[in-house]
Amino acid sequence: MSKTVIFEVEVMFGDCDPAGIVFFPNFSKWMDASSFNFFRQCGVPPWRELVKTTGIIGNPLLEIRTTFKRPATYGDVIQVHTSIDEWREKTFVQRHIVKRGDDLLCEGTETRAFCVRVPGDEFRIKAIPVPDDIKALCT
Repeated sequence: MSKTVIFEVEVMFGDCDPAGIVFFPNFSKWMDASSFNFFRQCGVPPWRELVKTTGIIGNPLLEIRTTFKRPATYGDVIQVHTSIDEWREKTFVQRHIVKRGDDLLCEGTETRAFCVRVPGDEFRIKAIPVPDDIKALCT
């Protein structure tokens, strides 16, 4: 079972469309920020440190799925509840539940992989098996 970490966001005027409703890509931005926050809160060092010790440059996004339930507007304070739904050999599925208090606004999943640079080609990256130590910190 994964830990659940909550990332709080205050919706700003610039996050909204002319109707005052949060422009949908901002939910993806907040889920991405919550993904990074999840690992930090679980005790995983920042990517700039991991690259020095393990070669891991981060966990790029491979797939995203989002379902919108209710709108949000500027001035709202929302919470992104983030956890790991599934650990696979080289990827994992992260779940984000976005709420405003008890109101469910949005649900999303992201499939990500831990990646390192391909030796000899600094422009290519490859997925590696999910590190056991990182997995242990997150469960």
